[in-house]
Amino acid sequence: MTGELIHLTPWDLAIAGVLVVLLAALSHWTRLGVAKPLLVAALRTVVQLALVGLVLQALFAHATLYWVVLMSVVMLAVAGREVMARQKRRMAGWWGYGLGTAAMFVSSFVTMLLALTVIVQPTPIWQPQYAIPILGMILGNTMTGIALSLDRLNDSAWQQRPVIEARLMLGEPWWSAIEEIRRDSMRSGMIPMINAMAAAGLVSLPGMMTGQILAGAPPMEAVKYQILIMFLITVGTGFGTLLAVWFGARRLFDERERLRLDRLKPGRG
Repeated sequence: MTGELIHLTPWDLAIAGVLVVLLAALSHWTRLGVAKPLLVAALRTVVQLALVGLVLQALFAHATLYWVVLMSVVMLAVAGREVMARQKRRMAGWWGYGLGTAAMFVSSFVTMLLALTVIVQPTPIWQPQYAIPILGMILGNTMTGIALSLDRLNDSAWQQRPVIEARLMLGEPWWSAIEEIRRDSMRSGMIPMINAMAAAGLVSLPGMMTGQILAGAPPMEAVKYQILIMFLITVGTGFGTLLAVWFGARRLFDERERLRLDRLKPGRG
């Protein structure tokens, strides 16, 4: 039997915020160097989620296809920027932003559309109550996977330049010369989701399931939605990672199959 939703007050959130401040103070005292980023991230969380809450409230009240598409594009644009910003070395020029963004667009949006049209089937199909949360969860995890895989690809290629060039001089094609790096990069992007699925229910209760249960949904209904979302997230992350690494690796070589690390530049990751 489910109870009523318990509403949180600003003071309730402030108590949790004080704990974050205490953690930042301890980090500063132990010279970990993460106190300022921790506080900035916490502040961004409050501001960004509050703004998103207001936007979603207005969007749900005046649901139109135009506004749903616009918000989806904004989410994709911001995710593309985060992928680029988290890499130690990234592609120079528009490739630094376009590669990860394009991979996320193909994998995340196709997965979301499949879920909405074939599985969930809301009416209308673009109903924001379903479209925006599903896209957000798929996009957020795909963003992490692609960022990890591209960071591993570019940094490994930079460090293993002599090995790659030696294999090229022995007559191997570009895809064979960098094959091990590509496999490791794809694996690094997919491992977080594999771990999340393996630990779901035993080590942790995933976020969507926890949120639905707290909101009063029957536990088994929350479980079914969580299974669906985790499968969709894994598919989106997997295909996005494969696309990003393949085209990213190809970009590291020119038309004559020469390694071109001048196409990379230092990032802020």
